[in-house]
Amino acid sequence: MARKSVYAKQTEEKMAKVVEHFEEELKKVRTGRPSTAFFEDIKVNYYGTPTPINQIANMSIGEDRTVIISPWDRKMLEAIEKAINSSNFGFNAINDGNVIRVKFPTPTVEDRKKLVKLTKEMLEETKVALRNIRREDIKKVKDDKNNSKLSEDEAKKIEEEIQEVLKSMEEEVEKIYERKEKEIMEN
Repeated sequence: MARKSVYAKQTEEKMAKVVEHFEEELKKVRTGRPSTAFFEDIKVNYYGTPTPINQIANMSIGEDRTVIISPWDRKMLEAIEKAINSSNFGFNAINDGNVIRVKFPTPTVEDRKKLVKLTKEMLEETKVALRNIRREDIKKVKDDKNNSKLSEDEAKKIEEEIQEVLKSMEEEVEKIYERKEKEIMEN
C-alpha cells in the first residue's frame, strides 16, 4: 500500500487517541470480575492533596472476588475506606486495620444487560467522535484544495485515505466493544 499522506497520518493520530480513551473508559465499566481500575478515579486527601488511591497504595485482586488495597502509610486506611464508601460505585470497603478489602458483588443478568447497553452507548459516542474528526479533516482538505494548495486528484486521494482510516478505527472499536460485551456477559 502507498504511503499515507500527512493529512491521513494526522487523522489517524487523532482517532487513535479517541480509541485509546474509549478503551480506558471501558475499563471502568464493571464486569463480573473485580478490577483495580475502578479505584483509579477515587481520590483521597493525602496530606492536603487529592491523590488517586493507586498512587498511595498497592492494589491486588484477592480470592473470593475481592480487591485488596494496602496503603504505604497505614494512617491512610481510614481515609481510603471513607473515599471508597462515599464514591458512587456502590462498593463497601472494609478496613481490617492492615488492608482494605472491597468485595465485588456478582452482577445479575439484569445488571449485565444494563452494562452492555451502557457500553453500546459508549461505542456509539466513540463512533460519532471518530466521524467528527473525519468531517473536520476532510473540510481542511477541501479548504486546501480551494486555496490551491492541493490539486483535485490529490484532494480526492487524501479524502479516500481519511475514509479508510475511519473505517479501520471503527472496526477496531467494534472489536473492543465485542470483547467487553463478552466479558460482561460471562458468569
